Amino acid sequence: MLSAEKNRKRQARGPAKDSITQHIDWLKAQISEVDETIKQISEATAEQQSRKALLQTTRGIGPVISASLLALLPELGQLNRRQIAALVGVAPFNRDSGRYQGKRRIWGGLDSVRRLLYMAVMTAMRFNPPIRAYYQHLRDRGKPKKVAMIACMRKLLVCLNAMLKSQTSWDENKVTAVFQTT
Repeated sequence: MLSAEKNRKRQARGPAKDSITQHIDWLKAQISEVDETIKQISEATAEQQSRKALLQTTRGIGPVISASLLALLPELGQLNRRQIAALVGVAPFNRDSGRYQGKRRIWGGLDSVRRLLYMAVMTAMRFNPPIRAYYQHLRDRGKPKKVAMIACMRKLLVCLNAMLKSQTSWDENKVTAVFQTT
């Protein structure tokens, strides 16, 4: 809404511009209140604070995404890698029947968490060397951009899950960027 109001303000004239400016100020105040509430809730317990801090050791995961992941995905750190990927909807499922072999596609899962991971991977592809290397490896093998992004989302999710399960912070040396081919 804030972006829409800013765009409207650029086109408005006269008294309408003042009204839109007041609405923009109100929206900014509301956003600040919501951000503060999210911060208070996400740091309510010592366990939540430590889990949030662990997630934020990863480049690409900030305070908003870490708080949102913990709120929307309480199973993070409790399931194995296949279960967590399927729960979020970044695991490819086959469409095979008899001799027919269909394409593997992702579907189902928690779309709100998938959107968060998408934004995290967009940042991680720029600033997180293992994720960037993995993305580039997939692109070099001829994978389409979106397929490579989904694979990076899954890799990031599995890493975050393992970090919370073992209570260790992000270590770039432990993340395998490229599969070894034999």
